[in-house]
Amino acid sequence: MDKFKIGIDLGGTKIESILLDPDDHELFRKRIPTPYSTSHDYNSIVRSIQLLLNDTVRQLPESNEYTIGIGIPGTINKNTQLVQNANTTCLINKPFQSDLEKLFNRKIGMENDANCFTIAESLSGIAKNHDFVFGIIMGTGCGGGICINGRIHTGLHDIAGEWGHFSIDPNGTKCYCGNRGCVETKISGKGVESSFYHKFAKTLSMKEIVIGYRQNDPQCKMVFEQFLDDFGRSLGGLISVIDPDAVVLGGGLSNIPELYDKGYSRVRHYAFYQDIETPLLKNQLGDSAGVIGAAWIGK
Repeated sequence: MDKFKIGIDLGGTKIESILLDPDDHELFRKRIPTPYSTSHDYNSIVRSIQLLLNDTVRQLPESNEYTIGIGIPGTINKNTQLVQNANTTCLINKPFQSDLEKLFNRKIGMENDANCFTIAESLSGIAKNHDFVFGIIMGTGCGGGICINGRIHTGLHDIAGEWGHFSIDPNGTKCYCGNRGCVETKISGKGVESSFYHKFAKTLSMKEIVIGYRQNDPQCKMVFEQFLDDFGRSLGGLISVIDPDAVVLGGGLSNIPELYDKGYSRVRHYAFYQDIETPLLKNQLGDSAGVIGAAWIGK
């Protein structure tokens, strides 16, 4: 018998759940804030997901089988079964999957959130007519995923697509991963805000920086133009290496229209090909893509 599917998307600011019926129709959805403290308390995150899952399970028709899948901002090390490379750093080296499976006494699928986003957009979103898709999440952090012929490609170490963590500026800001000038420190919302603060000793949100750029504020223009150039350098280099059929943008920053024209012109400048034709697509499923993809990887 076909099963119902529960997906959880753990983000930097929100945790979202979804319940899909066997035909993938949405039956229930709920969002809660991601617990935040100076240490990003691990136990609080586990507890929040437990409560959210309990709420979602209660929406199931009685006696129906279901799966659970969770998208996280990191990956599970296949040798240690511990979380690695998570920008929610309290998860690193924790048995997150195992802890949740013990709480619910059942298997739970767990996958990188950018992979969940990419598989959703590749199978039922804007990229469904493309065989080789690179998906990008640009929001609080910056991640990526690779989907080839409808399947996520994870790589030998389960880090394929980790676009946010190669250095494009060895003299840049130190990243939580230990390197300097990672893509994530340059073109995530947090990274751009940090850049503005270090240049001008003022705190502006990414939204305020974008507005200021459009109003010709000189400080905002300087930072935003650098953001577009870093975007072009990062994505142009990536296209030169893997040459995907399409690139899909997700996350809050994917709603910035300038990425698709001025940003794309910088991509064309930095790519190792004179006239790249790689489509740069805005997600079709919105911020639902990650949680839908999580539901599909459930166990």
